[in-house]
Amino acid sequence: MTTDDYRRALEAAVREYETLGEKRRAIDQRLAELAQTIGTLSKLLGLTPTVPMGLTDAIRLVMRGVGIPMTPMEVRDRLRAIGFDVSKYANDLAAVHTILKRLNESGQLRFVPGGAGRPQYIWNLGTSVVALGPDIVAFMRDQRSERDAMQATDEDAPPAPRPRPPRRKRTAR
Repeated sequence: MTTDDYRRALEAAVREYETLGEKRRAIDQRLAELAQTIGTLSKLLGLTPTVPMGLTDAIRLVMRGVGIPMTPMEVRDRLRAIGFDVSKYANDLAAVHTILKRLNESGQLRFVPGGAGRPQYIWNLGTSVVALGPDIVAFMRDQRSERDAMQATDEDAPPAPRPRPPRRKRTAR
């Protein structure tokens, strides 16, 4: 095989990797939606879950299925809506805050500053299960830039940057 053959094979693998990542995110989204539906319908029918779910897992479930930033109060309300019993916590909102912060620190959630000092969190879709080396990541970025460049038109071009004036050297005083 030649170098060109290897490049084409790598390009095909990168494209498939990106496509599968998109499909995986869609499947995760649908699974979270179905789990919420099952929880809500079970509550309406008076059924209790056979496997008790902890607060952390319940919050993960809620955050995966929403797709928009949520405040801790909205997360608590959504937990109640799917039938999770938050009344067992002395301060349910404090417990939700704590779990949201921990999930943010672990990278599963992303903090989004909200208006009027209201913190919000969103499910972090940028996680990857495969560790790619820096050379492969650079190749993937180059390929994406090259594809974007091939589709670009003159209208897409940003204005030319203005040259910066030379920096003056600092002198000792």
